Amino acid sequence: MLKVDYLSVRGLSPLSFEVAARQCLAIEGPSGSGKSRLLRAIADLDPADGYVFLEGVERREVPAQQWRRRVRYVATEPAWWARTAREHFPSTGRLERLLSSLALEPDKLDAPLAELSTGERQRLGLLRAIADDPQVLLLDEPTSALDPPTGALVEELIKFQILVGRIVVLVSHDAAQIGRLAHARLRLLAAEAPRANQSAAA
Repeated sequence: MLKVDYLSVRGLSPLSFEVAARQCLAIEGPSGSGKSRLLRAIADLDPADGYVFLEGVERREVPAQQWRRRVRYVATEPAWWARTAREHFPSTGRLERLLSSLALEPDKLDAPLAELSTGERQRLGLLRAIADDPQVLLLDEPTSALDPPTGALVEELIKFQILVGRIVVLVSHDAAQIGRLAHARLRLLAAEAPRANQSAAA
């Protein structure tokens, strides 16, 4: 269980909500409403007052690096600190299968990242995030740079992550995607207190 309790993110009223394992919560709202800031605060990447608990343990009780291994933020355009993607991946026998699931050729791992398309880097960033099995995935527009067929592959991978017990918090402007993936929704409204709609997605 991921529990957010009176989390105070810049520009937003304090937020409280819960997301259980095998559930996806969609964060909706106009550009600038604070969706990405909220995800980054949950991941403890940006300072924020309030509390975030994972399985009853509050983020400040855990070393930051350990928390971020459990609660993984995946940006729209992931950051890279080495020349190739392979240098960012842990050793795992699942790597080829993960690449295949998103229609990525193995040679993309050793290509200079600067030569890859935005969509290829976006897919590799998602695979990097799940390769060491975090408990929570915070996904910020995970298909924004992808065409519909490739976006559908990403959605299938997200569904599988939910099926095997991950907690997913998804930011998306795609209402149809939210309808396919989300079990509940939280809408952030500019200049107003956010309101949550906990009804199941159709």
